[in-house]
Amino acid sequence: MPYCASYSTAQDPTVALDAICDELAGGLSGAPPDISFLFVSHFHADSFDQLASLAYRKSGTRLMLGCTGETIAGGGEEFESGPAISLWSAVLPDTDIELFHAEFSQTPDGIVCDGVPSGLKERRADVRAVFAFGEPFSSVPNSVIDRFADELPGVPLIGGMASGGAGPGMNRLFLNSTTIPQGLVGAVVRGGPRIRSVVSQGCRPIGKHYVVTRAEQNIVQELGGVPPMQRLRELLPTLSDQDRQLMQNGFHLGIVMNEYQETFARGDFLISNVMGVGEEDGSLTIATHVRVGQTVQFHVRDAVTADEDLVQLLEQDRTTNPNPPQAALLFSCNGRGTRLFPEPNHDAGTIQEKIGPIPLAGFFAQGELGPVGGKNYIHGFTASVALFE
Repeated sequence: MPYCASYSTAQDPTVALDAICDELAGGLSGAPPDISFLFVSHFHADSFDQLASLAYRKSGTRLMLGCTGETIAGGGEEFESGPAISLWSAVLPDTDIELFHAEFSQTPDGIVCDGVPSGLKERRADVRAVFAFGEPFSSVPNSVIDRFADELPGVPLIGGMASGGAGPGMNRLFLNSTTIPQGLVGAVVRGGPRIRSVVSQGCRPIGKHYVVTRAEQNIVQELGGVPPMQRLRELLPTLSDQDRQLMQNGFHLGIVMNEYQETFARGDFLISNVMGVGEEDGSLTIATHVRVGQTVQFHVRDAVTADEDLVQLLEQDRTTNPNPPQAALLFSCNGRGTRLFPEPNHDAGTIQEKIGPIPLAGFFAQGELGPVGGKNYIHGFTASVALFE
């Protein structure tokens, strides 16, 4: 196998990495990895600044990328507290991997992003995917998303924002042997095996869809000529008791990604969180820009729906691709895990159950990166999965 992953919950990071790297060396038959992904829990905060160099040296990897996380995934488990280090490695001949460190600054003309590789347009034909991990208090992920949308349209951007730190300077990014406290680190992967993405937003549509007839940036002012909150009041009496309760606990707005479809179902929407309600005009402020003419539909989320959504998308990937995945990277939201599901290890365990057993590593993010409808976004409450052939 060209892929291997291992994890440890040992309290001593040196002991943990020794065990991890011994297992990786055996799994890869002693071949040095071309790339490794490292994810570390905040239990090891006192060792953050040494962990990158330690993992880089002990693994013998050529390149390494990663970050810290509130919850760390390894195998079929998700470690929501305590010590956890997860390392995923691959031997990828005929693959060119370019690492980068992006930094952001505010100028009179807006946000400037420096450090993203140049000349991507000229070499985009063989790009499989881009991976990125950002420090949430010092990076602007939409700036990077826009950059890659322009230079690498259609290429999946997968990853997430480091998590677990309550403020600036508390999270860390890993780039080879260096630990970085700010910005965004990433990898552009060219050639080699195909990399597929599964992005489970964990929602289901309710009611009927509407056309946006008045909007400004991320404020939805009218749906079919009527304020959104009036549409919501019309919808509530038609719902089951369960769906009505879910709506009252919190609802979302889904934006159709492909207007040329005749019908719309789960998976056809970009799910946007509702951030506020206009008390006087009945408008909705959402987390995504919306324009007049787009089709939208109200959505709800609960544990059952989120489970169904991930299972359905994994099964869909399995049935539509002749080559089964050989390894996976998982980037879930901090709002998932036991905060959403009644049992632990849901996302990692579901992946292993439906398409495993395969090497898997990852972390729970403060915002997840992944494509929906062929375009990349930063999400919330989402499980973004990279599958390697």
